[in-house]
Amino acid sequence: MIDDQARLAVLIDADNSQPSIIAGLMDEIAAHGIASVKRIYGDWTDTKLKGWKNALLEHGLHPMQQFAYTTGKNATDSAMIIDAMDLLYTKNFDGFCIVSSDSDFTRLASRIRESGIKVYGFGEQKTPKAFIGVCDKFIYTENLRRDANHKEPVGTKIKPDNKALLALVRNAVEDTTNEAGWSYLGSIGQNLINKSPEFDPRSYGFKKLLDLIESLGEFEFKFSDPLSGSQAVHVRLKRHKRSYEK
Repeated sequence: MIDDQARLAVLIDADNSQPSIIAGLMDEIAAHGIASVKRIYGDWTDTKLKGWKNALLEHGLHPMQQFAYTTGKNATDSAMIIDAMDLLYTKNFDGFCIVSSDSDFTRLASRIRESGIKVYGFGEQKTPKAFIGVCDKFIYTENLRRDANHKEPVGTKIKPDNKALLALVRNAVEDTTNEAGWSYLGSIGQNLINKSPEFDPRSYGFKKLLDLIESLGEFEFKFSDPLSGSQAVHVRLKRHKRSYEK
């Protein structure tokens, strides 16, 4: 039911986002809840933002006019931050989606999370780690743009000898292992995001976490829980048989 879905406030920095991401962005947001508020900020008298016109109409984005009063000062950021705090104080939202690659929103995201509200960040891979790190989940817009255009991901695919990724996944599996020695795939995914908010299989050329983990070649899989008997994907590190085992 709609009432059971999270109510989200979507705030887009038009100066630091591209219209080409909008279809993928709205699809991604829909996976987390309902976009109850959809606002996009910028100086709409500036011809640089004319590419957003069709996106505004098609996706029901409410343009918020913010004139650039002083050269070198980003008035758009200030307007977004003020509006976000006003929305936060209404206590009507379960989460905020902040769409920008600007580190100026780091403290805002941190403040929202301090109130127990989830923050989903969206930005380019150049986004400063400080902003990424304070989000509950951060999605690179390059992945959204590729999905929207129905193209194959152009990011480098993971190789089995990628030690950093293997260590990250191995730790996530170990952290979520149950009494039977298996880890639920969903729990692994959440653990990975908790450790690294920007973690996304699409960044490595895979649409699903299961496919990415399989590509590493170090894990085995089971589609039922030995304890509960429920049908779900479970993962564990491959166990190499000893010479006396059959």
